Amino acid sequence: MNSIQIGMIGLGRMGANMARRLIRGGHQCVGFDFSADNVSKLVADGGGGAATLEELVQKLAAPRAVWLMVPAGDPTEATVQKLAGLLSAGDTIIDGGNSNFHDDARRAKQLAGKGIHYMDVGTSGGVWGLERGYCLMIGGPKEAFDRLEPIFKTLAPGDSGIAPTSDVTASTSAAQGYLHCGGSGAGHYVKMVHNGIEYGLMQAYAEGFDIMKNAGSENVPEAVRYNIDMRGVAELWRRGSVVTSWLLDLASIAFNHDVELSEFSGYVQDSGEGRWTIQAALDQGTPAEVLTAALYTRFRSRQEHTYAEKVLSAMRKGFGGHVEKPPVAPGKA
Repeated sequence: MNSIQIGMIGLGRMGANMARRLIRGGHQCVGFDFSADNVSKLVADGGGGAATLEELVQKLAAPRAVWLMVPAGDPTEATVQKLAGLLSAGDTIIDGGNSNFHDDARRAKQLAGKGIHYMDVGTSGGVWGLERGYCLMIGGPKEAFDRLEPIFKTLAPGDSGIAPTSDVTASTSAAQGYLHCGGSGAGHYVKMVHNGIEYGLMQAYAEGFDIMKNAGSENVPEAVRYNIDMRGVAELWRRGSVVTSWLLDLASIAFNHDVELSEFSGYVQDSGEGRWTIQAALDQGTPAEVLTAALYTRFRSRQEHTYAEKVLSAMRKGFGGHVEKPPVAPGKA
């Protein structure tokens, strides 16, 4: 495998672990973060550090590759525009956050005029990615993908012991956990739909466990009133069931910590991609009843809370370290 030098901007929960995984894989990584402590920790783990974006660019050899792991929206936009004035033709900017694919298409067109490649990489793996690897959904110029493929291969989980469903898929990088999905915006488009599906899956688990929890309710006739072992069912379904998944693993971990999920209120955030998925479905005229219902249930969770919402909160904390945030009072934002 070829060793590649890359800059990592944003050394938070995911960015720092991605940089460490790259270093462990034999690549050179120079990190920048507004927290000097985060930069120092990466240097201690064998990476390089920079105090400014200008210094980071100076420490990279051309053709440069810079990976952004900063919040979507204004922070990403500002960083891309700053880098546009620092980088040169042949360099590549990679947005690994959860940007809207429309923004990707616009940025790619702008940067192409300067000869700078722009790639969008939908990244799934959360706080577990350092050890498990990251599922990567990649958009952008194929030539940039080909040059940087060793980076993607290192970050990806590999086959993870999962047999491909056919010889066709076995021959693609998808079987290793990363895929070039198409042109600019395609990676974030696929990640957007991925997160929309995630909403639906999580909601299905949450409602199912809620039904079982209430099987012992006084509203149920005594003859069919059951005290179901939630921990046991979650553990059971992890073995041989068609509904087994990593999300179920996370629910099982949460139940074993506290089956009542008393540390969770049931207030469930949505990070944006679910809304964008529904908007894309509306634009196409494509039915998306389940995903839409799951999104609306998250809205409702901010007004009243059920056990189902606590299950959702527990799973979100498990895969992404997402901590519940109380609602903002009117006029306090």
